[in-house]
Amino acid sequence: MSKIISFGMSDVGLKRYNNEDAFVLKPGLGLFALADGMGGPASGEVASRIFIETASGVFSAARGESRQEIVGLVQNAFLLANNRILNSAKENPQHHGMGCTAELMVFYNRSYVLGHVGDSRTYLFRQGRFSQITRDHSLVQDQLDHGLITPDEAGNHPLRHVILRAVGVDEASAVDIIRGEYMPGDLFLICSDGLTDMVEDASIQEALSLNPGLDQKAEKLIGLAKSAGGNDNITVILCEALP
Repeated sequence: MSKIISFGMSDVGLKRYNNEDAFVLKPGLGLFALADGMGGPASGEVASRIFIETASGVFSAARGESRQEIVGLVQNAFLLANNRILNSAKENPQHHGMGCTAELMVFYNRSYVLGHVGDSRTYLFRQGRFSQITRDHSLVQDQLDHGLITPDEAGNHPLRHVILRAVGVDEASAVDIIRGEYMPGDLFLICSDGLTDMVEDASIQEALSLNPGLDQKAEKLIGLAKSAGGNDNITVILCEALP
């Protein structure tokens, strides 16, 4: 397996007083996860933290070797986190309505499994080509898919923050499972919408192309989001497969 190097960074942005994003890097487990909390300042932080702690616990307790086993662990992490967030909200009425979007990526044997819920995103930058490998669970994405609005209209849509799927909101929560193989030189970007709401894909691609180290790439991306207004918390995780 090619070695995966990684770097993660989170910033509160310019308009928020607290950071509801949470992330974890566990290179030894091949595990990288991000959660963007929602439901009010305190509640959002609680939900995102529960997801990250749950994902870390699931993969620390058991390590799958086959694709089927790893898919099962990813699904279990989302299911367990969903239940824990719901139970926490029941026990703490002030947290009612909290939840989070989430990305959970696991690398193994030149392959990856990605669990995705919400409008946080994962991108792949491969041989100069930049592509989004997740699909937003949002009202705007649904309207785009049905041809009701154009991509230009989507960028400024007044309902662009309406999420159709999140962790910890419904008893029955579905998770997208995306499987693939990675190549030496591949660069994956996992990010919250605090980046993608403020920075166009072309600018993200340019930042990934021009800056040498993963830390510099991450700093550049967060700087771009803040220069554009920094309306939300901004979190980025970069994972690169070495030759």
